[in-house]
Amino acid sequence: MRKNVEQALEENPIIAAVKDDKGLDEAIQTECHVVFILNSDLINVGEIVEKVKNHDKLAFVHIDLLEGTSNKEVALQFLKENTDVDGIISTKAHMVHAARDYGFYTIHRFFLVDSFSFRSMDKQIAQSNPHFIEILPGMMPKAIGWVKEKVNIPLIASGLVCEKEDVVNAIQAGAVAISSTNNVVWYL
Repeated sequence: MRKNVEQALEENPIIAAVKDDKGLDEAIQTECHVVFILNSDLINVGEIVEKVKNHDKLAFVHIDLLEGTSNKEVALQFLKENTDVDGIISTKAHMVHAARDYGFYTIHRFFLVDSFSFRSMDKQIAQSNPHFIEILPGMMPKAIGWVKEKVNIPLIASGLVCEKEDVVNAIQAGAVAISSTNNVVWYL
């Protein structure tokens, strides 16, 4: 069973991000070693994680999108006690920090929409202390380079990564991996 996220991403830097059952069924059949679960609820999250894990893949739950929770730490406790999830994704620094305290791999997701969001990353990263950061949109190699100069944390590019050129440009700019819901990208 693969336990090391860094090793998994070195072997295949493409992350399958799934938002429905059809995407999940396809993602678990790909060569992607990591799956981001972007749509789940308290009722089905355990089953989804189990399906991912049964295919020897690492499962990350986007906690902000986990229906039935209010983005409080009790949701992390629930996941720790009731699932075999490997990691947590969140845009909220306090949730990323708490998830790390629970022993999860953590990804702090940032939407880079303007210079203010770029400049505020430092403060949030200092609070969250994530294992990885994820930036959206991920098809901006110049912005990936700016972030890599600013922080020394492995970076995942995500959002609007639609073709091989986007993947290559993101990796060349310094991303360790890309995440996409576009199933065509999963096979690159």
